[in-house]
Amino acid sequence: MNQMTPTPTIPFIDLGAQRRRLGPAVDEAILKVVNHGAYIMGPEVFALEKALSAFCGSSQVISCASGTDALALILMARGVGPGDAVLCPAFTFAATAEVVAWLGATPVFVDVLAETFNTDPASLLAGIATAREKGLKPVGLIAVDLFGQPADYDALEPICAEHGLWLLDDAAQSFGASYRGRKIGTIGMATATSFFPAKPLGCYGDGGAVFTDDAGLADIMRSLRIHGQNNEDKYDNQRIGMNGRMDTIQAAVLIEKLKIFEDEIAARNRVAARYKAALSDLVDVPVLREGCTSTWAQYTICLRGRDRAALAASLKAAGIPTAIYYPRPLHRQTAYAAYPAAGNGLPVSDRLAAEVISLPMHPYIEEGLQDRIIETLRECLA
Repeated sequence: MNQMTPTPTIPFIDLGAQRRRLGPAVDEAILKVVNHGAYIMGPEVFALEKALSAFCGSSQVISCASGTDALALILMARGVGPGDAVLCPAFTFAATAEVVAWLGATPVFVDVLAETFNTDPASLLAGIATAREKGLKPVGLIAVDLFGQPADYDALEPICAEHGLWLLDDAAQSFGASYRGRKIGTIGMATATSFFPAKPLGCYGDGGAVFTDDAGLADIMRSLRIHGQNNEDKYDNQRIGMNGRMDTIQAAVLIEKLKIFEDEIAARNRVAARYKAALSDLVDVPVLREGCTSTWAQYTICLRGRDRAALAASLKAAGIPTAIYYPRPLHRQTAYAAYPAAGNGLPVSDRLAAEVISLPMHPYIEEGLQDRIIETLRECLA
């Protein structure tokens, strides 16, 4: 009896394809680190920081061990602590609020805009009022560039200025994008990004970086990154810091990947454009603001009330993986449910959590594979 050949599964993120393109160069870079032996804070770390600065235009770049550490370094350098309120969107990954709670401050959750998944300026205003009503001091906004598109900074920056808030750009998914002529890494007080392997620019483990034009703030973060040490005398610790250094091998990997990053971003945008053209009549597709670019860390659609579980199961049976970012907003999660939420609730975040689903997205999806994804999705939704 003949058995049917199973349908091959399409990679959700195909790091193998990138590996086939870059393998020899990355191998050589890693071997160079292995041979010179400077595994911590080796020359590649500083070369990477210089290359990242040239790429985005930020004068100060501080590499670190993860995107979470990048966020924490900024908040620690600003002296965030008990009694402070930091506004952040509820529809994001936990690290955004986690670092606020680490330091004893209070995350205050605000809603997002359905068409971009990013911070709603009106909800930000409501969140500031909520913080003050609870006796907290609003000190800053962590604006998340979700799925690769920058938040609406023309709307958010004046609110922050009016209310005396600093603005931190959580660009864990958007490094490489731009907002109306400004590259990500140059917006706000500081920018944090992640080099987790699945990110548009990812290393072979954990890694992150902070970008700022404030040289004084950067010096503090360089100290905090290495246990709060005196930058002139490492055994005179001036601050309570962390062990937040990036491994030299990860820096070496990122140097090679940065060389093809712009090409990969262009490829991601071609994939996103084809998804939009083929699917916008059936589902809600992301809206890219005028004058903005995206790195399309994820391609996330909203299903207009359709059965998400059934769709995901049908696509999986056809060899097409999906993911849900995010099935539960932060204000609904056990660890964060007690923290304040803006106004009378966050209805858009709640609705998105119930309706979003993400499709395979990476620079190496050939058009034939993308056509298969599109055609199968349309059949399942018909």
